[in-house]
Amino acid sequence: MDLKEIQNLIKFVSNSGVAEVKLETGDIKITIRTTLEGNTPDITYVQQAPMQQAVPQIAQAPVSQAPAAPAATPADDNAKYITVKSPMIGTFYRKPAPDKAPFVEVGATIGKGDVLCVVEAMKLFNEIEAEISGKIVKILVDDMSPVEFDQPLFLVDPS
Repeated sequence: MDLKEIQNLIKFVSNSGVAEVKLETGDIKITIRTTLEGNTPDITYVQQAPMQQAVPQIAQAPVSQAPAAPAATPADDNAKYITVKSPMIGTFYRKPAPDKAPFVEVGATIGKGDVLCVVEAMKLFNEIEAEISGKIVKILVDDMSPVEFDQPLFLVDPS
């Protein structure tokens, strides 16, 4: 694993919302811990397993995020809808399994805490739950498509 891959892993973990990730590949062990406030990496340890010799530590200072620019809506009609966004990078799945029905369809009424989809990241399947109640107006991503952090997934009518 080279430094670029480790840096990408740090960025992924800081954006995913998890507190700690441990990864073991071959003779390399990596543990990444993030602070709960802002999910910025606090300390990152990289160790080689056989000799338990520490490789130089990689620490990333907290990054202040610039305020997000208002998203341009294709039509004023969409302004009244709430956008559900991906909390992480991964692969978007509408169904819990290939032979199962999708979690939600356009027109479905959802409640707070209902599972809307699954985003797979590093072989972990993360259920994305609704933070609001309402009705699914539009599904913005195709099943089994890659998604980015903060990418819009659904439009929900909260009324």
